[in-house]
Amino acid sequence: MTDALEAAKLQVERTYNAASDHYGAEPLAFWDHYGRRTAERMNLQSGERVLDVCCGAGGSALPAARSVGPHGSVLGVDLAADLLALGRTQAEAAGLRNVEFRRGDMTALGFPEQHFNAVICVFGIFFVPHMEAQAAELWRMVRPGGQLAITTWGPDFLEPGYEVWRTAIQRLRPDLHSAFNPWDRLTTPARLTELFQNAGIAAVDCVAEAGHQAIRVPEDFWTIALGNGMRWTIEEMGPETADIVKREVCEFLAANRVDRLATNVVYGLARKPAG
Repeated sequence: MTDALEAAKLQVERTYNAASDHYGAEPLAFWDHYGRRTAERMNLQSGERVLDVCCGAGGSALPAARSVGPHGSVLGVDLAADLLALGRTQAEAAGLRNVEFRRGDMTALGFPEQHFNAVICVFGIFFVPHMEAQAAELWRMVRPGGQLAITTWGPDFLEPGYEVWRTAIQRLRPDLHSAFNPWDRLTTPARLTELFQNAGIAAVDCVAEAGHQAIRVPEDFWTIALGNGMRWTIEEMGPETADIVKREVCEFLAANRVDRLATNVVYGLARKPAG
């Protein structure tokens, strides 16, 4: 493993551990919404064994556990221990005893060939530099007749606020600005289909779904930023710069009476031939 890759994983771990303190906030309801939608699309069956990588606080793992029932099992894996703790708390509150949350790295799981009926990865595949190799590794663990689901962000992430955010950061802290988001490689069904195919997965169904997250007040944008990968940038820029960025974004949203932010997604679902 390269030093750069190890550093990137550590950044993701720290970012989402920090972001866990906002995961339960109403403006971040999209985490559970798209996790649930991914699980619903799979039509999981009672008794199946499921692996959920980059599971976060259980957005897809918990509905998957309900679908497979007490005779099935779900293993949720993530780098962020604080998110996993939230998942365990939710599972206990829901009386779900068939789901386990375990800290782990999706690039080094080491499970046997064809070990799961289904593998799920929601908003996670784009964190690795070699997405095709990672998709192929997830596919390796799927049993004949089983499924692999990958969900990623579509175009216009959190717009119209996100572009104001990026412009402010570029002006105030150009060292923290990036013209490229990790998910930009996968924002259309065609691009996600290409990822599957390059991973050696031929039969795949990729569809786009338009979505939005309602916001009650402009400050909800900042709540969302604190509860996702943008948290790292906020902490790196420091409180004074963060206050300026927050004010500029919120003033824009208020002036334009914005009451929703785009949360478009792309779902990819592949089934391995039986037998």
